[in-house]
Parts: sequence; C-alpha cells; structure tokens
Amino acid sequence: MFADLTLTTALFLLCASFFAGFVDSIAGGGGLIQLPALLIGLPKTETVTVLGTNKLASVFGTTTAAALYRRQIKPDPKVLLAMAIPAFIGSATGASLASHIPTKSMRPIVLVLLIVVAIYTWLKPDLGKIELLRHHSSRRIQISIIAGLVIGFYDGIFGPGTGSFLMLILVASLGYAFITASAIAKVVNVSTNIGAIMIFGLHGAIIFKLGLILGAANVSGAILGSRLAIRGGSTLVRKVFLLVTVALIIKVGIDTFATL
Repeated sequence: MFADLTLTTALFLLCASFFAGFVDSIAGGGGLIQLPALLIGLPKTETVTVLGTNKLASVFGTTTAAALYRRQIKPDPKVLLAMAIPAFIGSATGASLASHIPTKSMRPIVLVLLIVVAIYTWLKPDLGKIELLRHHSSRRIQISIIAGLVIGFYDGIFGPGTGSFLMLILVASLGYAFITASAIAKVVNVSTNIGAIMIFGLHGAIIFKLGLILGAANVSGAILGSRLAIRGGSTLVRKVFLLVTVALIIKVGIDTFATL
C-alpha cells in the first residue's frame, strides 16, 4: 500500500502534513488539512486506517509543539494532568466504540456547538487576552477532569472541533489566556492522540511507515507554528483560533448537509 504511492502524491501528503502541523501548533485544527489530504491521497484505503495513520502523524507534531510551549509557558501542572489523563482514557474509549456508533448523527450537534463557540469568541474581543483564573484550585481541577474525559471521548469517536472545544473551556470557563490555553491543549491533544493510536494500532489500522514520514513533516510545521504563536502571543492565537473554528463550521456544515 505504502509502496504504491506516486512521487506526486507523496509530496502532496508531505506538504499537507507540514501545514497541518503549522496550523495545529497555533490553535488546533490541523486535521482540517491533513485528514482530507490523506483521504484524497489514499482513496482505496479503509477510512479507519486513514484515521489511524492521521493520528500517528499528528502526535509527533503535537508533542513537539507541547514541548516548545512548555519551555516558555508554565501552566498549573495539576490542571494539566487533571485534563490530560481523563482525556487519554476518554479517547481510547471513544476510539474503541467508533465503529459501533453512527457518528453522522453527531454532525448537526457539533455544527451548532462550533457556531456558538465562534460567535461567543467574536463577541468578546478581550476574551483570553490576559489570564484571569476563575474558581478555586479544586474547582478548576474538577472542571478539567470532566472536560478532559468528555472532550477526549469525543476526539476518539469523532474528532472535528476538539481543539476549539478545549480552548473554549480553558479560556471562557477557567480564565486562561489564549496562549496558555493553547499550551495546555497541546498536552491534552497528545494524550487523546496516544489513546486513539493504541486502539487503532491494536486493530492494525495504521500505516506506520507513512505515518512516521508524515510525522516528520508535521514536526517541522509545528516548530515553525509554535515559535510564531509564542512570539505573537494571545492576540495571534485568538485570530487563528477564530479562523480555524470558522473553517471547521464550513467543513462540518458541508458534511452534514451532504448526507441529508
């Protein structure tokens, strides 16, 4: 399967993976680029295998971005772990059920939620510019656990908009600045990716050679994007977050109405 790729297709996938890593490292949404590219480049491959390969390629870029953010931004490790560990469990559970639950029925709900996220962020221009933490420490941890479990499950079973939902919880509910929220979201995304990869891998639904090669391109994009985000701060992350969320609304909207 991997050997059947033409040079043109391979270059196309590498470029897509690079730009996916770049966008994802700033505000999430790399799957908007990489997953469709894989579906186009591997038309004869089963969808579940494409999903697994996409997760494998993504985890390298996400891990790189998370490490680069951690050098400059130091969020509360208790909140970080409280969200990341349940997210791992939720993602593994969601991935194991992905083939048994009709995800098409989720699209209209996700579409409405993404529209709410975009409108809410647009109407609050000062949202996430500075860090104004809400709730007591124990309450923040409780919210992080619940959000990590629910969003992790969603990422494992369906996926689109995971970054947007994570960012909104961290910024609007917990009071983090966008740049800090992005740093936390990257660690949580690493957890959800690993959880899903374990399940896909156990079922042989990953093209490992392709995933590793695309992972290298994803890392390159993530390095560039992370450095740009750290330099641009919350203002840049908010702008990219809005663009990614609008793009997700368009993508999920098209998928929703195409199946009606």
